[in-house]
Amino acid sequence: MKYNNIAVIAARNNDDATNKKDFLIEKYGFKDITSNSLNVENIDLVIAIGGDGLMLKLLHEYENKKISLYGINCGTVGFLMNSFNEGNFIEIINRAEESTLHPLRMEVLTQENEKQIHIAINEVALLRQSSQAAKIKIKINDRERIENLSADGVLVATPAGSTAYNLSVRGPIIPFNSQIIALTPISPFRPRNWRGALLPSNSKVEFEIIDANSRPVSATADSNEVKNVKKVTVFEDRSIGFKILFDPNHSLEERIIKEQFV
Repeated sequence: MKYNNIAVIAARNNDDATNKKDFLIEKYGFKDITSNSLNVENIDLVIAIGGDGLMLKLLHEYENKKISLYGINCGTVGFLMNSFNEGNFIEIINRAEESTLHPLRMEVLTQENEKQIHIAINEVALLRQSSQAAKIKIKINDRERIENLSADGVLVATPAGSTAYNLSVRGPIIPFNSQIIALTPISPFRPRNWRGALLPSNSKVEFEIIDANSRPVSATADSNEVKNVKKVTVFEDRSIGFKILFDPNHSLEERIIKEQFV
């Protein structure tokens, strides 16, 4: 067995996920991660049964732990998940391919001069909080690139996140190992013809909110939101590496390529 200590968790209010969890615990003796007596420090693989939301939640929860995750899809899209095959499940786990995700680090300064730091696996997004368009100055590696972006907002997406919110606002799909991040405007008004940029993953992206008091903007790192920001800095954090397992021939890189031909 490739992994010595395996635990399983199911999405809440999902009967299909709960049934699969109970099956795996009964058949293979996997530990129930919701048990109060379970020491997560001794776990080296968590099987997450649900959707991408559950996977993202666990990745954030285990940010500082060396735990690999294998997802079983009982949700809608399941981009970060796998199909369930109960017949040869142990063999599938042993043959699963590991992908390492490096998240974005979002450093925020609010209008009250409060500093916050959050990690994003999919994207960092800045969004207007009022009926008025946000006005945002954009710098890349300390060099001003856009003096005044007038838009609903703007986001920075990782390759893994490029098929999520980024794609829905017409951002590009990014191959997994390309070492590129996407900078994508959300409903831009000015500059009218700017549709975003592809940047090296080691880039530092700075957003300065113009007229922050009259045109308030919030910043989100995945599901973590900070309101009334005045400056946001985003860069890839290579010190963090999330380990996600995928079935053979269905790696994250393959899924991202396949998504471009849908």
